[in-house]
Formats: sequence, C-alpha cells, structure tokens
Amino acid sequence: MVDYNLFTLPNGIRIIHKEVPSTKIVHCGFVLDIGSRDEREDQLGIAHFWEHMAFKGTKKRKAFHILNRLDSVGGELNAYTTKEKICFYASALEKHMESAFELLQDITFDSIFPEKQIENERGVILEEMSLYHDSPEDAIQDEFDNVVFKDHPLGKNILGTTSSVKSFHRNDFKEFLKENLNTEGVVFSCVGNVPLKKVKRLADKYFGDIPYLKAERNRLSFGLYEPKTEIIKRNITQAHCAIGTTAYALGDKKRLPFFMLMNILGGPGMNSRLNLALREKYGFVYNIEASYHPYSDTGLFAIFYGTELSQVARSKKLIAKELKLLRDKSLGTLQLHKGKEQLIGQLAMAEENNASLMLMMGKSILDLNKVHSLEGIFKRIRSITSAELQDIANEALQEEEMSYLTFLPKN
Repeated sequence: MVDYNLFTLPNGIRIIHKEVPSTKIVHCGFVLDIGSRDEREDQLGIAHFWEHMAFKGTKKRKAFHILNRLDSVGGELNAYTTKEKICFYASALEKHMESAFELLQDITFDSIFPEKQIENERGVILEEMSLYHDSPEDAIQDEFDNVVFKDHPLGKNILGTTSSVKSFHRNDFKEFLKENLNTEGVVFSCVGNVPLKKVKRLADKYFGDIPYLKAERNRLSFGLYEPKTEIIKRNITQAHCAIGTTAYALGDKKRLPFFMLMNILGGPGMNSRLNLALREKYGFVYNIEASYHPYSDTGLFAIFYGTELSQVARSKKLIAKELKLLRDKSLGTLQLHKGKEQLIGQLAMAEENNASLMLMMGKSILDLNKVHSLEGIFKRIRSITSAELQDIANEALQEEEMSYLTFLPKN
C-alpha cells in the first residue's frame, strides 16, 4: 500500500508528501543529491560552506530577515551536509506552512553569497573545525574515513581544510552550483496534517518557476579498498579507537540484514554484544557503537570507542572475539527473534518523529526512487534467517579486511 504522494514539476523537481493526522506541525525541506564527495580537490569544504551561506543573504533578504522569518513565529529553519546530500529544512505550525515553502525556495535557489558574509562565515567554520579537532570522539570518525577511503572524495573531511576554507569567494560558490545543481536531483519532502491539494498549489506557486538545471557532473566511484593501520599521537587523556572496513552500498539487497547485524553487534540498545562485553562485563569503555553508513556505490562499517591506554590491546581482542563469534556461530532461534523485534521496535519509534520521517522520505526518493512502507520493511526483517546473517558476517566482517585507527595520548 502506498502511503505517500509523489509528483514531479516540469523542471524535474520531485515533491513527496505524506499526510499525517493529529499534528499541528508541518515539516518540509529540500534534499539535494549534492555532497562533499562531489567537490574537486580545490573545492574541499565548499558544499558545507554553501550550507552556511544559504542563510546569509538572497536576492530579496538579508541574513537577519532569513533567520527571523520562521523563528519569530516559533518555527525552525536548519540545514546539514553529508558526503552525498545537502538538506535545507523547516518546521512550523500549519498556518505558517506557506512561509516555510517560500523561504526554503529562497535560500536554496536564490542565495547571492555576499563577500562580507563569506568573510564572517569563514571564521565561524574555522571555529567549527577547531571544535571538532578538540573533540577526539568526533575527530576520529572523520579521520577514519580517510583511513578507509584514502584519497577518494569519500575520505575527505566534510568541513574541508583550513587552506581551502580560507580560499573561497563568491564565484567559487556559483561555479560549484553550476557544476552540481541538477533539478532532477532535487526532492522536496513534506509531512504534516495538510491535504495533497494544498501541497501541490504551494509547490506550483513557489517551485514551479525554478529553471530546469542539468549539471553534467560525473561522481567518482570508489575503487579498490586496502586495509590500513594508523596510530596518531594527540593531546588527550585516553585512547580513542576505530575499527572497520567498507560495506554494502545503498542498493544492495544485503543492506537491511547487515544493518540488523550491526544493531545486534553494537546498536543503540544497552544489550548490544559489544556493550555487554566491553562495558558491562569488564568496564573498559563508557560507550561503544557499531555504525553502518551506506553510500550510492559503497558503504562504511565502523566500531568506535574510547578506553584507557592500558586497555587498548585487550579491548581490541574482545572486539575481534565478538566479530569471530558472528562469523562462526549462527544465532539461535530466540536470539534471532529478539534481534528482529528490537530492530522493528526501533524503526517504528523512529517513524514517530515526523521531522526525521520527512528527511528520510526525501533521501529515499533520491537514492531508490521509492519509499519502502514500514510494513514492507518489517516483512523483510522477519524473513531474515540466521544462516543469512552468518553468511553476511563471513563476507563483510573478515578480520584481515579490517582497518584500524588509534588516537593515543602523547604523554
């Protein structure tokens, strides 16, 4: 059963809408198929910089008027950048929905990148970079991308480098948009207690005149992966560690079973195998998580944790033991059932968040050209077998294919 509406404007922009009763808030936003992996070597960080600059001036608004437009009526306006996506989104009461549509169109397509604002925001982003560098639990995730993907754009920091951020001017942003902005790679997503008729009317009114854009971009696919081990000395008090490898791409049929496997291994539940082994049993870590990020042509599996210097080697052995257990021993009937029910419950709770649902729908249309129904996903989860999970563990979690990054205290 299709529980969303999807239509396409003449300029190629797709609109996805889901009517949700019993809510007074409308969540909406543009999701663009542009990310940091689309930057050239001399453009590192410009996608994220553009996200900032969208709020700093358009053809008809200055920065203050952009920020005040929804804030003054209790709404929210925000944005974020990933390796493959840029999102501009808003939340507001239903009666201010039209203002949200108009404002999002303005900042996404009509930014003018004032040079004075570029200079101001340059300092803000350099401070953001320093903040991440001073936070080892964040920095190690960025550095580990470079360990796994090396010189490929997926291995570059989304924030860019100090030198690249200092180099950008107005024409650099215009050039980046010209090279990458494709209206067929733009989705506007809307979730709220509003009828399709109203969404169509506002989409036609505010997005219909956006010109058709067709950038001739060639996104560089990731090539050969080679495991790597790296140790970096930093001014920290405890060691921070990352272990992982490449994983399944977005369109791979093994993506959902692998996601379930990661949830069992090191998901957000306190009963994950890694949490029970390293925190509850031995007290080696405060937090440990296994993450999986699928991209259009590859993916990333990683385990992150911090521990005392004296426990680094032993923690690594315990993690290797848990990975080996997944490869060598299939889940029992009760373990498999509990793993399925836990994941189903987590996904159901996530869909209760309408803002997250709105962004998920937009990304799903860009990546897969459809949105799987929750019941369809549950059906697939219930069909997963222990043998299937064990086969995937043996294919994707081989010890010799793992890369390692460790931040060690200098002293």
